[in-house]
Amino acid sequence: MGEIRDSVEVALELDEKGVYSHIAEESAEDIRRIISSIDAERAMKKGFKVYYKDDWDELIRERIRKGKRHTAFDFYNPALLDIWEAKVKELKNVKKAEYFLYALIGATSLSLILAGLYLWRPLVLVSLIPLPLVVWVYDRTREKRDLIYHQLAQFFIDEMKALLTRHSLAPEKFSFKVFNDDYFEVKTVKKGLETVAVVDTSK
Repeated sequence: MGEIRDSVEVALELDEKGVYSHIAEESAEDIRRIISSIDAERAMKKGFKVYYKDDWDELIRERIRKGKRHTAFDFYNPALLDIWEAKVKELKNVKKAEYFLYALIGATSLSLILAGLYLWRPLVLVSLIPLPLVVWVYDRTREKRDLIYHQLAQFFIDEMKALLTRHSLAPEKFSFKVFNDDYFEVKTVKKGLETVAVVDTSK
């Protein structure tokens, strides 16, 4: 004979499920905004004209300020914030490295110019040799930065898929706008007059 459960226990369990379901939806809504915001910033860094206003970095910090249990995505995946912080730090390091290399190239060229003016004239022409490195640094920095944004957006897309699957939430309810088309586990659908992206939970 099965265990007879107290009505209060049942009510508490149902209430707990309701709370979890609410947090899941709140989490999916947060992640939806974060994906769109990261991808919009990625597109702008690539030179695209993007009309999208939402700060993913500030959104995450706002959730953190509210406390752990109100940080919906942290409730499901504690590693999510660690990965976000690591990627933000990586972006800052890439920017610092870019400025350092520009400064190094500039200082080298300037030193050669001054040496050429005071010591040996041909050094002025030699000072032009490092200048093409500016283009190389710019291209490499752009590629590295784009890769970080892509990885970050893809991670949140994967997290969204896991969340929607785990709680049987409709992907269409949490559609998002993307400006790049190189993400996995994503498909586009028509929502009214516009085309939006949703996480593909069928695979």
